[in-house]
Amino acid sequence: MANTNLAIIYYSSTGTNYQMARWAEEAAIEAGAEVRVAKVRENAPPQAIAANPAWQAHSDATQDVPEAEVDLLEWADAIIFSFPTRYGHISSQAQQFFDITGGAWAQGKLANKVVSAMSSAQNPHGGQEATILAIYTTMFHWGAIVAAPGYRDAALFKAGGNPYGTSVTVNQEGQMVEDVEDAVKLQARHTVEVAGWVKNGQSQ
Repeated sequence: MANTNLAIIYYSSTGTNYQMARWAEEAAIEAGAEVRVAKVRENAPPQAIAANPAWQAHSDATQDVPEAEVDLLEWADAIIFSFPTRYGHISSQAQQFFDITGGAWAQGKLANKVVSAMSSAQNPHGGQEATILAIYTTMFHWGAIVAAPGYRDAALFKAGGNPYGTSVTVNQEGQMVEDVEDAVKLQARHTVEVAGWVKNGQSQ
């Protein structure tokens, strides 16, 4: 049985989605996947980043994280995206990455990827679910297979009860309000499991 190749692709200005990506990485490795974590390319001007100390600190701390390229999508059997909400949608950095995938999409290289998504916002109704569903809209165009966590474990209710993908509220101090670590890890294991069924031709 071949191992699942999992790409975890995130954008994070101050660290929330980066932490979620690392939790997902930990669980996926434990589940036997080969994992690559990558960030989408920053497009904010340096002066905007420097004006926010937390943003600058996180940017400096993650300089060694590789940037996501389209060939990472082609390598992956499964992909977990973790993007913050911007006005109920994905961040411009995330959209910029999606916008360069047209060539691979046109060649059918993104079809049948198993995908799942996570998000964050600064208040409980700040658009997290809309952001996750916006990611899935792009995935439908790819012909990908969405592996949403659904209502399958108590960890999901502890994290707010979102069946589409783990979402978290972040307060003004940059701290996560909900405890989502278990939900993230459950979602990562589920994504790897479904990708394994697809890759190895197994049924549930």
